[in-house]
Order: sequence, then C-alpha cells, then structure tokens
Amino acid sequence: MSPFTPEQFAAAQKSNVSHLFALTNTAFEGFQKLTELNLQALRTTLAEGQVNVEAVLAGKDLREVFAAQGTLAQPAAEKAVAYARHVYEIASNTQAELSKAVEAQYEQHNRNVQAFVDTFVKNAPAGSEALTALLQSGVAAANTTYQSFQDAAKQTAEVAKANFAKTAAAASATAANATPRAAKA
Repeated sequence: MSPFTPEQFAAAQKSNVSHLFALTNTAFEGFQKLTELNLQALRTTLAEGQVNVEAVLAGKDLREVFAAQGTLAQPAAEKAVAYARHVYEIASNTQAELSKAVEAQYEQHNRNVQAFVDTFVKNAPAGSEALTALLQSGVAAANTTYQSFQDAAKQTAEVAKANFAKTAAAASATAANATPRAAKA
C-alpha cells in the first residue's frame, strides 16, 4: 500500500509547478530591472556624451579643451560606481527573494517529510525500530546539512556585501583624487 493517494500526489505536483513559476517570475523581474537600468544608463551616457563633445569642441584653445576633459573624470567614475551599486542592489534583492521562496518551499517539504516519517513510525510493524530510527536520523541529518548550507550562503552574502562596499568606497576615493590631477594637466 502506498503512503500517498493520487490526490496528494497531484496536489504536490501542482504546488511544485506553482513554486517553479513563482521562482521564474522573480528571476524575470530581476532581469527586467537590470535591463531597465542598462537602458537608462545608455540613454544618460549618450546624452552626456553629446554635451561633453560639444563642450570640448567649444574650447577656443588647448587649455579650455583640457579643462573640459578634466571635469569629466570624477563624474564618470562616480556614475560607474553608482551603476555598479544599482546592479548589486538588483542582484542581491533578486537573490534574497529567490532565497525566501526556496526556503519556504524547503520548509514545506520538510514538514511533509516529517509528517510522512511520523505516520510511518506510528504504523510501522513490530521489529522495525531500527529502520524507523534510521529514517528519523536521516531526516535530522538532512535538516542539519541544509541549515549548514543556509548559514554558509548567508555568511558568503554578507562578506560579498562588505567587499562591495569597500570596493565602491575605494573607487569613489580614487575618482575624487583623479579629478584635481586631471584639472591641473
């Protein structure tokens, strides 16, 4: 006799398909936000490029041309850092949403497995204590392993976030230092 009824199996499959579509939609929304950011960056770059070329061409002598070029270094670096920050935010927000969905799915799956194990243990024939103990310890080990992976993933995300913040600060400082040097040249 199977522990699952056809209705339970169908409900599980329906739930899995629903979760798959939810994950796909979340990933697509992240991709859409990234595409919109890229289009906006391209629009802004083209418009600013036109203004910058016009400013350089408007220079009457070499000094004015260099002065116009020197004012471009810091804003370009700051915009690159801001762009990278936006990309990181989109990626980390999308990853966080995906993680929440996967974690919720895992918790539901874990509850289902635990209910199955409890039912199996309750209805196990006499003499199957070793098998039921093995089944229970297997579920406990799987939960411990999952929790270890989850903790490692969170720690990795925190390290990546800290490294990104340090890199962004260093890039901003470098851009700020480059502007006065470019203006002097």
